[in-house]
Amino acid sequence: MSKPKVPPALNDNADDIAAAFYEALQSGDIDKLMACWADEDDIVCVHPGSSRLVGAGAIRAAFDAMFANGSIQVRPEKVRKVESMSSSVHSVLERIVVMTEDGPRHAYVIATNVYQKTAQGWRMVAHHASPGTPREVQEISDTPPVLH
Repeated sequence: MSKPKVPPALNDNADDIAAAFYEALQSGDIDKLMACWADEDDIVCVHPGSSRLVGAGAIRAAFDAMFANGSIQVRPEKVRKVESMSSSVHSVLERIVVMTEDGPRHAYVIATNVYQKTAQGWRMVAHHASPGTPREVQEISDTPPVLH
């Protein structure tokens, strides 16, 4: 099975692939989501409280199962980046809308997304998400606050 290609305009930098990944989650589009991943045997994904998934087949099967219940309403917030010429690591607070008996509620997950520049352009090589919390996670930083 050939992997759908991400349009050239979407692989100029890691931010483009990150945006495409979260858009694919929100639309429940497995082909667009898998197009964000590198074509490597050792790509890895860890969902909150779950096993480590290695390889495109395992990752696709897990997201297929998640999409069977509909799209995933998740928005990346408070993105912190460590970038180099060929890799970019994004630490992200993900705000997820969860449907409950009392209506929609927000949950928060901390995720780390790793992107590499490949022959096909920038692609995701790892997504690792922690178990969620009902409140926004406070950030601890030694960076002094900046007043604007």
